[in-house]
Amino acid sequence: MDFPRFDVEGQVALVTGAARGLGRAIALALAHAGADVALGLRDVEADGGVATEVEALGRRALRLPMDVADVDQVRAAVRRTADELGGLDILVNNAGIAPGSMAIDVTEDLFDATLALNVRGTFFAAQEAARVMRERGGGRIIMIGSQAGEVALPGETVYCMTKAAIAHLTRCLAVEWGEHGITVNNVAPTFIRTDGTAPALADPAFEADVVERIAALHRIGEPMDVAGAVLYLASPAAGLVTGHTLLVDGGWTAR
Repeated sequence: MDFPRFDVEGQVALVTGAARGLGRAIALALAHAGADVALGLRDVEADGGVATEVEALGRRALRLPMDVADVDQVRAAVRRTADELGGLDILVNNAGIAPGSMAIDVTEDLFDATLALNVRGTFFAAQEAARVMRERGGGRIIMIGSQAGEVALPGETVYCMTKAAIAHLTRCLAVEWGEHGITVNNVAPTFIRTDGTAPALADPAFEADVVERIAALHRIGEPMDVAGAVLYLASPAAGLVTGHTLLVDGGWTAR
């Protein structure tokens, strides 16, 4: 009898937006579980020490210039991962932005910049990874979406729209690429304590409202809460899971 395995021993992962926040936690969790990790970075000289931490866990780390808004950089980073680390088994599409603006005030520049990172860059990273994975007989692609793809957040209209797009893109790619042994899933967190959410959560009234809306657990999430979901979907234990959005929201969307 084969019992479920929750490790990624001997695999190669690429994590976009790996310098901080969710990307950093995900990169370290994958390394802890046995993967070598390519780190997609906007600035390879400012990785926040994550490469050193990956190596301290006994795994290889590859720092890559990867502005996800630049499709040429995206494609080059995927290919370098495969060439220099010997393949690509796991892609975590984490990089994105969440600029706040009421819909009536959204500018064309804000709209275009949000879609360029959150949708366009994510799509082409997945496309290039799938090309490599087809040659290897399979792989795992994991999107980092948001509960914002399921619920409306005032002042986040464009962001919500992009994360809803990612949830459906996940389903479409899962159907197309399943025959190649590639699973595609989406992890959709609630508010997580990161540098990006710190300014909003610094407002006691806002934090109290968020905690109240996280109806089941009443706590703000931590980056490793999200990393655990990613690790599950990357592991052999999730071999029959594809096209799925896994909400890591403490019960926000349950009520």
